[in-house]
Amino acid sequence: MAQGVAWAARELGVPATIVVPEHAPATKLAAIERLGGTIVKVPYERWWQAIVDSRYDGVDGLFVHPVQDERVMAGNGTIGLELAEDLPELDAVLIPWGGGGLFTGVASALAALSPATRLYAVEPETGAPLAAALAGNTEPLDYRPSFVDGAGGKSLLPLMWERAQPLLTGSYVVSLDEVAAAVRLLAERARVVAEGAGALAVAAALKHGLAGEQIVCVVSGGNIDGDRLAEILAGRTPS
Repeated sequence: MAQGVAWAARELGVPATIVVPEHAPATKLAAIERLGGTIVKVPYERWWQAIVDSRYDGVDGLFVHPVQDERVMAGNGTIGLELAEDLPELDAVLIPWGGGGLFTGVASALAALSPATRLYAVEPETGAPLAAALAGNTEPLDYRPSFVDGAGGKSLLPLMWERAQPLLTGSYVVSLDEVAAAVRLLAERARVVAEGAGALAVAAALKHGLAGEQIVCVVSGGNIDGDRLAEILAGRTPS
């Protein structure tokens, strides 16, 4: 998301300021800077407050929300359009859940074009507010930063809960060990480098199994630091 904003700003000839949490991986930050973005690194709580408030005090200009901006969700929805075109009898799709923008965009397109397709969101156990909400608990959770930095959180954004709830078939929660195993599997067998959040859907599919012949896991990113990837390929789970 941040790299997309930085790229678009560079194309338009305008500056881009990207607010990131302190635990953001170095590979993501380096990519933002290569595209001309200026990074503001803040504690997780301050970063989350900017997400909740849809603004960051002290920076002028247009605030592009990474989750609930309708144009961002529409862009995510093109994934759903491609899936419906390529797999007209698609049984189920698993999509990582960070704030809900990716899920809502993809699921909205599929709900319109492939209404029989089952739609699942996947969260890490270090912060799974969607699963908690589906179980009736909407109180903020204790979020633990981990190598799965692009998904999970302490609470749901009310607007995203409202939009996603009618689209959800259900949700899954996976452990960090299961995510690391999925990253390793993707690298070793498919030669795909996935970041932690990107491997969530694969981890859930491996853990739970799903009925049907056409199951899609959305692998949503490959921004993982080299040392963490090496640790995972060596059979360990990054702390």
